[in-house]
Amino acid sequence: MKVKIFTLGCKVNQFESQAMLRDLTDCGWELANDNETADVSVINSCAVTKVSEQKAVKLIHRLRREAPNTVIVLTGCMAQAFPESGSVLSEVDIVLGNKRRSALIPVLNKYFEDKKRLTFVEAYEKKDIYESLFVDDFVNRTRAFLKIEDGCNRFCSYCIIPYARGRVRSCSLEYIEKEVKAFAANGYQEIVIIGINLSSFGSDNGLKFSDAVRTACESADIRIRLGSLEPESMDMDTLRVFSQYKNFCPQFHLSLQSGCDATLKRMNRHYTSKEYSRIVGNIRTVFDNPAVTTDVMVGFAGETEDEFRQSLDFVEKTGFAKVHIFPYSRRPGTAADKYPDQLSPDVKKRRAAEMALVTERCTAEFMRSQIGRTESVLIEGRNKNGLYEGYTMNYTPVFIKADDSVVGKVINVKLTEPFSDHCVGILI
Repeated sequence: MKVKIFTLGCKVNQFESQAMLRDLTDCGWELANDNETADVSVINSCAVTKVSEQKAVKLIHRLRREAPNTVIVLTGCMAQAFPESGSVLSEVDIVLGNKRRSALIPVLNKYFEDKKRLTFVEAYEKKDIYESLFVDDFVNRTRAFLKIEDGCNRFCSYCIIPYARGRVRSCSLEYIEKEVKAFAANGYQEIVIIGINLSSFGSDNGLKFSDAVRTACESADIRIRLGSLEPESMDMDTLRVFSQYKNFCPQFHLSLQSGCDATLKRMNRHYTSKEYSRIVGNIRTVFDNPAVTTDVMVGFAGETEDEFRQSLDFVEKTGFAKVHIFPYSRRPGTAADKYPDQLSPDVKKRRAAEMALVTERCTAEFMRSQIGRTESVLIEGRNKNGLYEGYTMNYTPVFIKADDSVVGKVINVKLTEPFSDHCVGILI
């Protein structure tokens, strides 16, 4: 039997797709090539925005059209938060929720036995514990992802994820050590630690997030990078723990969403712009040459022109290394979906374009600040221009002239020339 897995959305989905693939291959399944028709097609969906959901629907339609006999499994956040979406799509054979990824094989066996459509979506409960999924390899990837936490207790007014992922659940430190050593043994030079609300790790089992990072850094002599973080969790004690380790990558993706306090309050975010600035200042005090990256939402319900200007000014003043900009997307089932003063798509598009102009200047300035430095770079591959590209410890993209022998290795590079979104360097 052959399978294809299509992953939409975040790095957590990518980790879980890899875990499902490992379970399947351990049971004798094979990963189908791009030009092959798979017996089973698994769609690991995302529900963060309406656009994400539409991508899954389009993929389902395409698969059923191009491979009419493939068994389509819809899993992921869309399947968990909106299981009725799968039921209205007649093309879907199995709807599998997020709660037990390890159930994929038993559910498939049941389907092949009865040949009847199945929906297996379990509701989350407060007593749920972390489901440890073992992964030691990522197909065609230079860096590995390690999920250590699931769920979210924050209930931001725009977000459906607490309903799609349940409450916070953390893995054990022993699990982290085992995974890091397994990845290192397979030749990975960098691991990205990820979670749904990563910095809430340990809030359910008496541990601290710094315990997880300490364990990862001490388990193997490879680079340890963090995924997206909630800013208020980065207190000075936590930052000082991180700074003790030479293999810790000083890149902090601190989710901002808005630089306007009134908007942050409507979003039910748990910090103010002043507090966020203080945290960024602490990072830049504790670490030499860190990068601070972020997400910014534009066009949130009720966002006035003045509030947008406040957010724009805050982003420019903070000087992020990189910013991911996205227009607010209404999600049924969230508080913000019922807010008054919803903005038009045209207003959101204009504000996103204005924000992009500011953040592009910030990124270019950050690239200029890196010139003259010699940094360790993990080379990921060759680009369409024939140069080899990779990332420094603080996630600066770097292009160099080299050959295939450097791919997957950490090498020293002197950064010599800045561009708008990357630096060019020479091999040392």
